[in-house]
Amino acid sequence: MLKVTSPYDLSLIKEIPLVGKAEVEKALATASALFQDQSKWIPAHERIAILHRVATIMENQIDELTKTAAQEGGKPLVDSKIEVLRAINGVQIAAEHIGQLKGEQIPMGLTKASENRLGFTTREPIGIVSSISAFNHPLNLIVHQVITAIAAGCPVIIKPALTTPLSCLALVNILKEAGLPDGWCQAIICENEAAEQLVTDSRVNYFSFIGSSKVGWYLKSKLSPGTRCALEHGGAAPVIVEKDADFTEMLPSLLKGGFYHAGQVCVSV
Repeated sequence: MLKVTSPYDLSLIKEIPLVGKAEVEKALATASALFQDQSKWIPAHERIAILHRVATIMENQIDELTKTAAQEGGKPLVDSKIEVLRAINGVQIAAEHIGQLKGEQIPMGLTKASENRLGFTTREPIGIVSSISAFNHPLNLIVHQVITAIAAGCPVIIKPALTTPLSCLALVNILKEAGLPDGWCQAIICENEAAEQLVTDSRVNYFSFIGSSKVGWYLKSKLSPGTRCALEHGGAAPVIVEKDADFTEMLPSLLKGGFYHAGQVCVSV
């Protein structure tokens, strides 16, 4: 069992089951079977409706989601509420973007061989998406990785940070409540050794990672040939202060940039 504790006082919030390599394999097999059977693909209009319902449910659960993110992640309630609102906005943007996905018409008839021919491109889901997320924004980052995959029509497997898994599980439950069919979003709560299969398995078509650059580049080196990836790494942002800068106006921003969330933000000063 995994014990999820509060960073404030290390008090126990909840115990949840840890899974191993067998469960990771089962999740990959489920996602692969879904994607291989095009009759089970979710039409665009259904994905739009599901995500709109997700946003509505999240709006109705703002207080609960805020409390969960604050308890496990350690941010004050006011900041956790901002995170939840950003997450809701992310879901809404994804739903709207589905209707903007379109192909292009390719000019034909430019040679005799292409006379009376029609050429065009169309967008299709890339395939199975596996994602490993970070602890510093336990709901909003999950939305970035999970909701975008669902919007694109891809089955997704998400591994949250072991220190902050509860917000992820809450979102997965909301997706189910909103009508997402079984298997399209699976949360895997496991140790790193078991999670590595989410990176190395040839059935994974796209890998999304949020975390340290050291781990991210290591995992990229383990990807199966042909697997595409997106890496979002942490870092420290340098600040250049000119001689004529207004220190009264500048210092509050620098202090916030350096110490907000104990510096655990991707672009901290």
